[in-house]
Amino acid sequence: MEQEIFEIITYAGNARSLAYHALQAAEDFDFEQADQKIKEADTELGKAHEIQTRLIQAELNGSQFEKSLLMIHAQDHLMTAMSEQKLVEHMLRIIQKLKEDRR
Repeated sequence: MEQEIFEIITYAGNARSLAYHALQAAEDFDFEQADQKIKEADTELGKAHEIQTRLIQAELNGSQFEKSLLMIHAQDHLMTAMSEQKLVEHMLRIIQKLKEDRR
């Protein structure tokens, strides 16, 4: 179980980092790179979400897991990464629109 928890944390952290790399690329108006980084972030979030879903399904099917601070941390990390990615995606659209409006 700890291995899966650490994987959630790792994938969520990767996604968060990639989302901020996308934002940095957008600051330079490199929207192709920004789009690529967001896609990579989506992939990482997908991996974390798959693990989370497996753990939830196992619990719903009767497996008993000890609730730990580490698991709470992993869930917090994942939800924060998901929220920040959505915010970054919105910011990318705003930056792209501002660039187009400057033309």
